[in-house]
Amino acid sequence: MDTLYTAEALSTGAGRNGRVATSDGSFALDLAIPKEMGGSGAGTNPEQLFAAGFAACFHSALQAVARIQKVKLEDSAVGGRVKIGPNGEGGYQLSVLLEVVMPGIEAEQAQALADAAHQVCPYSNATRGNIDVTITVTED
Repeated sequence: MDTLYTAEALSTGAGRNGRVATSDGSFALDLAIPKEMGGSGAGTNPEQLFAAGFAACFHSALQAVARIQKVKLEDSAVGGRVKIGPNGEGGYQLSVLLEVVMPGIEAEQAQALADAAHQVCPYSNATRGNIDVTITVTED
């Protein structure tokens, strides 16, 4: 792979109850285990970061595919939901739901654009075959 960009981040403290920051100083957050998992919930968590990253990356892929196909997207949005649960073998697993909204685009064309974006998106390519990813096109 020819590298276009390398992101660097450091986790300090106690992992899920610690802090993460990027090497360039543009991003720093306190982390906390969610209340649903027995923590304080007083900070963000890795699943929220993954949901945000996947949604943003997929949205960029969607816009790129639309541009190539000469489809004008206005006010599009992608919401990400990341679920975590036991994998039955003593560890944990993730699943992802991406909800894609493309106002003014007919349902069939919107689904085709979302399917094409799923083939382009680096997060989609990284997770394919590893975790369940569901992409749903909705009207709002």
